[in-house]
Amino acid sequence: MTYSIVARDRTTGDLGVAVQSRFLAVGSVVPWARAGVGAIATQSYANVGFGPDGLALLAGGAIATGALATLVEADRLREQRQVGIVDAHGASATHTGRSCFAWAGGRTGSDYAAQGNILAGPAVVDGLADTFEAGGLSFPELLVACLGAADAAGGDRRGRQSAALLVVREGGGYGGGNDRWIDLRVDDHADPVAELARLLDLMHLYMDRPTPAELIALDTALAGELRDHLGRLGWDPATGGSPVFAPMWPDEAEPEQERPSVGDSQPLPDGWDPAWQDRLLAWMAVENLEERTAAAGWIDPKALAYLRDAALKR
Repeated sequence: MTYSIVARDRTTGDLGVAVQSRFLAVGSVVPWARAGVGAIATQSYANVGFGPDGLALLAGGAIATGALATLVEADRLREQRQVGIVDAHGASATHTGRSCFAWAGGRTGSDYAAQGNILAGPAVVDGLADTFEAGGLSFPELLVACLGAADAAGGDRRGRQSAALLVVREGGGYGGGNDRWIDLRVDDHADPVAELARLLDLMHLYMDRPTPAELIALDTALAGELRDHLGRLGWDPATGGSPVFAPMWPDEAEPEQERPSVGDSQPLPDGWDPAWQDRLLAWMAVENLEERTAAAGWIDPKALAYLRDAALKR
């Protein structure tokens, strides 16, 4: 009832799972991954224990084929299961039990395992594998493209319902607190792969942090533009800022330390002072753009584009 790909980015070491199914909330069942360890897709009357148990085997030193053999051997319903594994070194393995609903099968290569059941035919798995091997996109976008190619080849022959994308990297989660760099789920949608691609674009906007090299230095002209946009949106320091932000916390509970920012501060240009800087950061916090916070004297280009668009729509 599902097709999936588990893979490793050879350049970064990121590990991921992409999956689509005619099944509600497939992301709650199929994808499992741990940074520096491996990624697993468990499907076809999924044995969800294959996820944590398989990752534990990989963390203990097993390679993909060994971990798969151990999992399958211990499962009395192995002939109804399907599972794909890739380890942190790029070795891969896939299993399709002989009692999985047809068409069912899998394909492996360096850094990936692709598999599916109740499919239109073998071209669906080939779509996953061939697209991954062709590359040409950043890793998360490539995994979504794999799903798109599989869907175009006929996909799940019962139709579409849900999709998910899980990509892990060490410290890649929100605020660096865990390894879940990307954890997106489309639980019930007429075109789940297209919706997953849309959410991935939003995830990059809200969750990715810019590099110092990407930042734009504030000058007098840009400072004037920022004042105009923020003022139009109700964030002029002279008016006390947006009423949305004002009651966020009582005065006595206002945070004592600023959130970490990207880059090193530089002198502020004419027309831009700490009050305006505070209003910019407050607006970014309300808009959930805090991961794009730049040091004083700089602004992230995507935050700038977002501000311009918001002011234009006002």
